[in-house]
Parts: sequence; structure tokens; C-alpha cells
Amino acid sequence: MSDDVTTPGARASRRAAKPRRRRRGLKITLGVLLVLLLAAGGTAYWLFNRLDSNIKGVDIDQALGEDRPEKLPTSGQNLLVLGSDSRAGAENQELGGGGSIGGARSDTALVVHIPEGRSKAVAVSIPRDTLVTRPECATDGGSAMPAKERVMFNSVYAQAGPACVVKTVEKMSGVRIDHYLEINFAGFKDLVDAIGGVTVDVPQDIDDKASGLHLTAGPQKLDGTESLAYVRTRHGIGDGSDLGRIGLQQQFLIALLSEVKSQDLLGSPASSYRIANSATKSLTTDSGLASLTSLAEFARSMNGVDPASMETIMLPVAYDKADPNRVVAAEPQAGQLWKAIREDTAIPEEAKKSPATGG
Repeated sequence: MSDDVTTPGARASRRAAKPRRRRRGLKITLGVLLVLLLAAGGTAYWLFNRLDSNIKGVDIDQALGEDRPEKLPTSGQNLLVLGSDSRAGAENQELGGGGSIGGARSDTALVVHIPEGRSKAVAVSIPRDTLVTRPECATDGGSAMPAKERVMFNSVYAQAGPACVVKTVEKMSGVRIDHYLEINFAGFKDLVDAIGGVTVDVPQDIDDKASGLHLTAGPQKLDGTESLAYVRTRHGIGDGSDLGRIGLQQQFLIALLSEVKSQDLLGSPASSYRIANSATKSLTTDSGLASLTSLAEFARSMNGVDPASMETIMLPVAYDKADPNRVVAAEPQAGQLWKAIREDTAIPEEAKKSPATGG
């Protein structure tokens, strides 16, 4: 995750990066499912309503209208997951480095595609520094915002809100987004702390004076604050760009979901509630998922996903010719990638190769 819209993006490093495969299922909502098992008596009713009221909903369908890609002809689903750097609230301001930066940006963006059959999934990371064409959108306040070319992807959230981010992704990919999930700084930190920290295998020494993150290579157990710094560090890894840290974000998410899955939540109702509370209190979803019942149903539909078959790739990008600190979608790779997702078919190996790697 990053600090502001104007932070320099991709620089001139071209060293090949290892492709990263594997994904754990979207099991963060496991805590929600387990809380439902406690639904007996007044205390459970209070807990359910407290968790249910945590979730904020956005009516994406109403905001976007009918001018959208067609739904998949299969039962496949596409989910847009955003990590927001919102400074709203004292905790978010402190975690974001103070309140001097207004608004919020989509620091981390993943298009998660779950093919028909729900036995595997792929997550596509969209680099925040990617130059895109923002379509005409209605802002959160209801005013019209004209279309504009060559805007940074992560600025769309700040300028027009989540519905416009969904519309931008749909326009650039031709992929219909079925659901939307967003979590902010505080929610991420609290979730990690609720599960007792996450152990990651740090690939190299990290000495990031900007964030204050100092780690030696090797296995390290990180608390919530350290974990947030880890997934946001730019200066401590690769060429200092957003591209370099995408690998860290992917690695961390695998470790996070593995930790949630490994804990005996059925044997510890208190832990189940604590994790579910952390996972929902800073969560914003589309209106179709904005309740515990809907989230639980969606999580149940993901039970068949085989973690070993899940894959995460970065949207193929190339350094922009006019501004080497920015990237653009690389063709024909990006087009091949989106086509495979639209048609719910296997992604060609060529479509996973990015000319710009971030070192």
C-alpha cells in the first residue's frame, strides 16, 4: 500500500521477477460462518446484530446502471477487492502516517475470478500506478465527472468513489464485476492482531526509513502495525516502485489466510467472534454482500476452492513511454488475460508475463 497519488511509480529496473503461484481460498469470512454457529440465546442475537451492523454497503448496480459488460454465461464470479488508505478516523490517520493527506486511494486492487465449479480461483493485481482511462462517472455526492484519459488507477477512488473504480475496471477489462469488498488501514491491522500475528518469510533485509520498517531476512512474526508496514513498503524492496511490493502483498495474503485456516476457531468461540468483528468493522461491500447472511452464503459457495490450485498474477504492464514513473497495460498480454476471465477459460502463460517487473 502507498502514501499518496503522486508517489513515483515504476522506475527503470527490468530484472525478471519470479512468477508467484498459489492462493488460499477467501477464508477471511470463516470467522463470520463460525459466529453463526453461536446463534442461540440473547447474547448470540446481540453478537450477530453487532457484526451485521459493522458492514457498510454500496449499491454498485444502481450507481452503474445498465451500461456494463454482460454477466458470465456460466456460474463463475468476479470480485473486486480494494485496500483503501483512507485517513478517516484517528486510528487510520495514525497508521497512515498522520492526517496531512486528505481523502483516500485504492492502494491495493485485486480482481478475483472464481470460475464455474468453484474449485479454483485466480487473483489479478492491478498496479496502483497504472495509467487508465477513467470513464464518465457519478461521484459519491451525485455529481457527474467527465471521462478522462491517462489518470492513475488509484486516483479514481479518491476522485469519484468505489462505484467509479468498479466502472473503470469494467471498462478497461470488459469483465463484469459481481461483488465489491474494501478494507481500510485500521481493519487490516486489527484483523492481524485478532489472530495473534502472521509469520512471513521475509525475502531480504528490509530497511525502510520512510515507514520505519526494519526486518532481517527469514521467518518473522509480524503484529498488525508491522504487517501493514510490510505490505505498504516501497523503499525497502525491489526498485522502490509499486510493482516491487506486489509480490510482498501476495506473499503476505497467503500467510494471513493460512494462519486463519490453521487456528482452531471451532474450539474457541471467543476467537471466532474477535476475528469476525475485526474482519467486518472496517469492511465495505456491494449491497449484495452487505450482511452477515450474504457474506456467509458467499463463503459457503467458496468451500470447494482448492487452495493449492489458486493463482495470483500481476496485470501485465509496460513502462509508459512518456513517463517512466508510470505503467500502462501491456498488449497483447493484458487483452489475453481479460479475455480468458471474460470467457471463464484457462489463462494463457503468455498473458501472465509482464514487461515491467519492478525488480
